[in-house]
Amino acid sequence: MLKDNLQEVEARVAGACARAGRSRDEVLLIAVSKTKPVEMIEEIYQQGVRDFGENHPQEIRDKVPQLPDDIRWHMIGHLQTNKVKYIIERACMVHSVDSVRLAETISRAAQSRGRRMPVLVEVNMAKEESKYGIMPEDTERFIREIASLPGIHVNGLMTIAPYTDHAEENRRYFRDMKKLSVDIAGKNIDNVDMCDLSMGMTGDYEVAIEEGATMVRVGTGIFGVRDYSR
Repeated sequence: MLKDNLQEVEARVAGACARAGRSRDEVLLIAVSKTKPVEMIEEIYQQGVRDFGENHPQEIRDKVPQLPDDIRWHMIGHLQTNKVKYIIERACMVHSVDSVRLAETISRAAQSRGRRMPVLVEVNMAKEESKYGIMPEDTERFIREIASLPGIHVNGLMTIAPYTDHAEENRRYFRDMKKLSVDIAGKNIDNVDMCDLSMGMTGDYEVAIEEGATMVRVGTGIFGVRDYSR
């Protein structure tokens, strides 16, 4: 079943790329494996997927020793400063930087391990009170504030669009995210490279790709509905 799910998602990603006149290679599919057992991750791994996303630092910490070393783990959920220690040597990227304090903590932890962590700034494009993220109008200022920190490199932006049964409703947010990314890229800020735009999940990733996403985070579409009672 998981193989069939993945094939369907891959076909939809390819279709969205074709509609947008983009190469399939321009979009990274991240399989969101939060709450999912190692056995299911292994099954998707066997299909060639190497990029997996987790919302909780402890899950990355616990899963890494049980799975192949060539998996690239993406920290996509809200990250508390006291949990940075769990992911700093294990994650390939943090998608959810939303405060100067968090950026400073990642910077210090990365420096102490002799690495530079790629990060994305989380933008609350829809300005939802229930969501984390920097307001769109504050994003450039925030990026300028954290860009000088050693130990991190700002690779781009991330957003979580509103939940909706109609993906088309989120197109405007994805379009505005792309515009914001292009605007910031044009400022040529040191240590900032707007090459990554992480947006789009199971319900709306096709629209996100059409509007410029370079990374899509798909969980339910691949692994099925999550059981949070575990």
